[in-house]
Amino acid sequence: MSLYGMMRTGVSGMNAQVNRLSAVAENIANASTVGYKRASTQFSSLVLSSSEGQYNSGSVKTDVRYGISDQGGIRSTASSTDLAIDGNGFFVVSNADGTSYLTRAGSFVKDSVGNLVNTSGYYLMGYPVVDGQVNTVANGFQGLEKINIDQMDLVADPSRTGKFTVNLPANAEIVAAPLPAANDVASQYTAKTSLVSYDNLGNPVVLDVYFSKTADNEWQVAVYDSAGRAANGGFPYASAPLTTSTMTFDATTGALTSAGNLAIAIPNGQTLDLDLSATKQLAGDYTVYEANIDGRSPSAIESVDIGADGSVVARYENGTQREIYRIALGNVASPDQMDVLSGNVFAPSGKSGDVQLGFPNSGGMGSISSGALEESNADIAEELTEMIEAQRSYTANSKAFQTGADLMDVLVNLKR
Repeated sequence: MSLYGMMRTGVSGMNAQVNRLSAVAENIANASTVGYKRASTQFSSLVLSSSEGQYNSGSVKTDVRYGISDQGGIRSTASSTDLAIDGNGFFVVSNADGTSYLTRAGSFVKDSVGNLVNTSGYYLMGYPVVDGQVNTVANGFQGLEKINIDQMDLVADPSRTGKFTVNLPANAEIVAAPLPAANDVASQYTAKTSLVSYDNLGNPVVLDVYFSKTADNEWQVAVYDSAGRAANGGFPYASAPLTTSTMTFDATTGALTSAGNLAIAIPNGQTLDLDLSATKQLAGDYTVYEANIDGRSPSAIESVDIGADGSVVARYENGTQREIYRIALGNVASPDQMDVLSGNVFAPSGKSGDVQLGFPNSGGMGSISSGALEESNADIAEELTEMIEAQRSYTANSKAFQTGADLMDVLVNLKR
């Protein structure tokens, strides 16, 4: 082995330990950085060919890897927009130019226009929920939007669907004529319930629903716009019923045997599909078990709740709530092979595989915790141990270099 090769190998070892110490320093500096993934230094030998009687020492090659797939601890916070992923997956975020990346750093806050942005300036992305539907793209970032928790302010939502479940008393007497008629003040009925719906402008439209027993196991249901009530709060009405229907029931089980849906044309609104299919005719009193109709009047967002399944639900000042976004999670086949960029973001690479998108709690993705953050997976005690080991190795390599240098001096002085 040449003395030059010996010194070169010592220098290679010192450079390797310097890289190791640099990674340790980075880990210690980011021990409190939300979502940071620890860097570790991996070494591999670089062997040079040798001839018989002549050994050529090689060197060491350094490869820095990040423990992207290793989850850090989760701690609670006071902000509902602080998010942590428990399990697989990454938040999809984008920069100001619209380029998408993956991250585990979930310290999001609302910016001046209502977008959720983290401390590195990356915007949280999700799918908008339109009429209760989410249009997803499994293998790309198309369709994702910046999650904005202000944009739904003062937007009216007309009623389109509802569910109304009651028990109609099987022992009720058959209603004598006249049955409910808009212009008949003497109209007779068995039971009545009022429901609130909303038109296109968000105005409340109160629906008066009348049930009248017309024969054994047969009922008539009639729906009126309460705006046309008489001064006494009942018949006559100023306009015809919005819809009428006949409901029939099984005499043995009390289950509904006829169609259980009403199509109600809301004045200045949409057609409301009111589901009465769970209604039964059983003994006992007239009882309302469920009365839900979607839609809302114009109202500002009061708060936002984020569920474990990624649903972003806006709560409005008038007490209503609505899902406005669904947070998407992304993952790749080999997360540790992604490219690491500034701001705790990762970009899929050829080694990591293409990104696949999904939702929390499905398809192998983890769940989302609101009011929590994932801490750095760097451990100070472990890093200090790594630092001591690197220091000792650096010293040993420097001794090898120093010995080569001393031998080189002896060789040079032989001529003297």
